[in-house]
Amino acid sequence: MKKILNIQTLIIIIILLIPSLSHAQVTDPGNDPDASAPVDGGLSLLIAGGVGYGVKKMREKRREMK
Repeated sequence: MKKILNIQTLIIIIILLIPSLSHAQVTDPGNDPDASAPVDGGLSLLIAGGVGYGVKKMREKRREMK
């Protein structure tokens, strides 16, 4: 029982610490403190690639059905 409680406590501590360790980047003291890293840098490319891949697969399936 004590071992399970220790493991649960450790997991809760790790879960609470992860958000504070996962910042996008540290800002320089001379820069604007409100400036942050862009989130959409590669996300839009991944979405476009996924849509393109899905269209390709749909076309291949239609060709097989004919």
